[in-house]
Amino acid sequence: MGGDRFPYRDTPVGIGQRVIVIGAGNTAMDCLRVAKRLGAAEVRCVYRRSEAEAPARIEELRHAREEGIEFSFLHGPVEILLNDDGDVRGFRAQKMILGEPDSRGRRAPVPLPEFVEWPCETVIYALGTKANPIVGQATRGLALDKRGYIMADDATQSTNLPGVFAGGDIVTGGATVILAMAAGRRAARAITAWLQQGKSKWPVTESDLEPAALPAASEQPASA
Repeated sequence: MGGDRFPYRDTPVGIGQRVIVIGAGNTAMDCLRVAKRLGAAEVRCVYRRSEAEAPARIEELRHAREEGIEFSFLHGPVEILLNDDGDVRGFRAQKMILGEPDSRGRRAPVPLPEFVEWPCETVIYALGTKANPIVGQATRGLALDKRGYIMADDATQSTNLPGVFAGGDIVTGGATVILAMAAGRRAARAITAWLQQGKSKWPVTESDLEPAALPAASEQPASA
């Protein structure tokens, strides 16, 4: 990995030759296909329901297959296997069948007493859009709402911790790229104001910002 093959990558990430992605939504398809393009010889999608229940668009599934992605439907994750050094060496899954529909009308997976193991060097989680609980653990004192998302000012994206700004899905929950981009621009203005003022005031409020140098709402590109 890296070297002459990827001269544009300042920080190469070694993924090994075998990658497993848990989940079957559109994000999972992105993870699968990127891993393949980064050079992994074997990339497998593991999903506890059948292909018919997969959240990804049909064309996403088709394109992934065209790129050589392997699919293991009706398999639920059980354990990530490690070697003596603590590195990933494999993945253990349990076979499933579809039972009765759940509260959303989707047939719930029911585990069978059968297991399978695949060797791999990387496991990627691509499940749902909930906040990772490690957010609060990694940054002590950071204010979170009851869902586990970071609490930030709507106008400046400043949090309760001096110097910490946040925006995008980790603040709003699953939303659109254009909303995340707008949050980034608000945060950039607020960060600039905070630095120019010598970090003397926290939190940064809308009144601390310089007159907007952003295009008017009517000039902003519309989301697709």
